[in-house]
Amino acid sequence: MNIKNYINGNYTNPASNDWLDNYEPASGKVYGQIPNSSAQDIEEATAFAKAAFPHWSGTTLDERSRILMNIASGIEARLEELAQAESRDNGKPVSLAMAVDIPRAASNFRFFANAITQFSAESHESVGLNAMNFTLRKPIGVVGCISPWNLPLYLFTWKIAPALAAGNCVIAKPSEVTPMTAYLLGEICTEAGLPPGVLNIVHGLGHTTGQAILEHKDIKAISFTGGTKTGAHLAKTCAPMFKKLSLELGGKNPNLIFADCNYEDMLATTVRSSFANQGQICLCGSRIFVERSIYDRFKSDFISKVKELVVGHPSQEKTNLGALVSKSHLEKVEDYINNAQAYGGTVLYGGKRVSVAGYENGYYLEPTVIEVDSNDCKLNQEEIFGPVVTIMPFDTEEEALALANGTKYGLSATVWTQQLDRTMRLSNALESGIVWVNTWMNRDLRTPFGGVKASGVGREGGFEALRFFTEAKNVCIKYN
Repeated sequence: MNIKNYINGNYTNPASNDWLDNYEPASGKVYGQIPNSSAQDIEEATAFAKAAFPHWSGTTLDERSRILMNIASGIEARLEELAQAESRDNGKPVSLAMAVDIPRAASNFRFFANAITQFSAESHESVGLNAMNFTLRKPIGVVGCISPWNLPLYLFTWKIAPALAAGNCVIAKPSEVTPMTAYLLGEICTEAGLPPGVLNIVHGLGHTTGQAILEHKDIKAISFTGGTKTGAHLAKTCAPMFKKLSLELGGKNPNLIFADCNYEDMLATTVRSSFANQGQICLCGSRIFVERSIYDRFKSDFISKVKELVVGHPSQEKTNLGALVSKSHLEKVEDYINNAQAYGGTVLYGGKRVSVAGYENGYYLEPTVIEVDSNDCKLNQEEIFGPVVTIMPFDTEEEALALANGTKYGLSATVWTQQLDRTMRLSNALESGIVWVNTWMNRDLRTPFGGVKASGVGREGGFEALRFFTEAKNVCIKYN
């Protein structure tokens, strides 16, 4: 099927009539085409967004909240359809999309529909000066939202919902690798009563469509999730234009396992945190460090559990891991595995392609466990972003902390221990935006989300997102 751009409430072809093939990861076959939109398409979408902004920013909070609630309900009403589309586009199991991705997309809209009604102004009385200061939060205008392929609708809506709630109009670009659910979202928004021009969804490549969004003078802020290298390019492009910028970038997240942990809970969760969504989540714990006294036991038990995981077609109920998102990404991940020994690692399990009956050309790969003897090796320093984890022992808490912090990334970290003192010490000292203790991916949408170092700039989630998508204006009134 041909996907189209959603501009001013209508579906339109790209102005240049330039199209890209859309591949199904499970079969390796082309199943549709998407626009490769040009600067002309971005110009058209931005013009409509600018025209819609005065009305949308002037709507009451109750009206904005009502429309966002309608969108949430529309997503829920089409749960199965969206989950099937997400699975076909991304390669993830349908069961995962049904249980996590699509419900979370609905939750994003519902959360910010409520949050905007609680987003209050601040006031400061200047005692003795007979003055009162109060701070207004004003929408920015037209903003750009660029999202990745690993959690397509989940992360697409994570950006769009707060931008719309705050009163902005949006030019949104989903990943060209996984465009389907963003395309369907346009229909849902129209049915929910979102005025034309408020949300415009434009498809295409990063260096064409994405670049046009970055360079447009009337798009005042950019929220981006993706790779660190691309994030550096965004910063370089946007800085001279003084655009607001939110960057959620890569991760190489440590999982610190101490001997006093709840072992069975840790083991089950670590299998999930290693290989959920084929390891294609920026929060996956890809570097596993285990206290030496339980290292051999963990290695044996972990590999046994990993062997039980089923790699198969995303539609099959028993499937734990579906297909990787693209052929090029599969080859990139394989390159790390094939060179593991040269990089200082030993493959303990996995690393081979999987042939699924009837879908032999699909992008399937075994979950892979690699033992390393140095945290400085390429396998521990570069983001592989696939079903690959490394394991390595440590002796002391100080050593574990040094290993955890010993990369350029700082998105998340997981700690398994029953000691409160250790929990507090490590939570304070770990260089990451998120620390999970005795859990993983336990998310409260009110909390700030983002990383430090090369993992990003700024925070998403809760009022942090609403602050990003607004500008503060202080008003000072002197009285007698």
